[in-house]
Amino acid sequence: MPVILPVEGVFPQFGDDCFIAPNATIVGDVVMGNECSVWFNAVVRGDVNSIRLGNKVNVQDGAVLHATYQKTKTIVGNNVSIGHNALVHGCTVHDNVLIGMGAIVMDNAIINSNSIIAAGAVVLEGTVVEAGSIYAGVPAKKVKDISQELIHGEINRIANNYIKYSGWFKDALTENN
Repeated sequence: MPVILPVEGVFPQFGDDCFIAPNATIVGDVVMGNECSVWFNAVVRGDVNSIRLGNKVNVQDGAVLHATYQKTKTIVGNNVSIGHNALVHGCTVHDNVLIGMGAIVMDNAIINSNSIIAAGAVVLEGTVVEAGSIYAGVPAKKVKDISQELIHGEINRIANNYIKYSGWFKDALTENN
């Protein structure tokens, strides 16, 4: 069973048709939209500040979402994929974003819509990522603009695939109970 715990009397809240992996951890002031998924060994820790996830957000295996006590909240828009082992901390991620595997997004960063943060990139504190762009490297810098094909072909495809994948596991969990 997933670890879902209140912090100081505040329980996580979930939208409709969400999938939470059996070993995911979600605690405290977390509000999740519809069709979200939190995958194996992922941690969404709303203990020191709030975390808000829009609709169709997938938090992939081993990813961590957190914030800074009394300073930064984590806000994630709609149709966002947070890749395996990524760290998203005290920042704002707008709609239609892909955060690559192992990427780190630090406090007060703003990831504008239709953007990709490349695998392994480190988005430093306070960085503003331009809408419709790809940022890569350490520290992350803009490497190019995103075409409409890439937005639909990657960002939307991955978010939609994770809704499909979560269905496989929801069915399996239902069959085993």
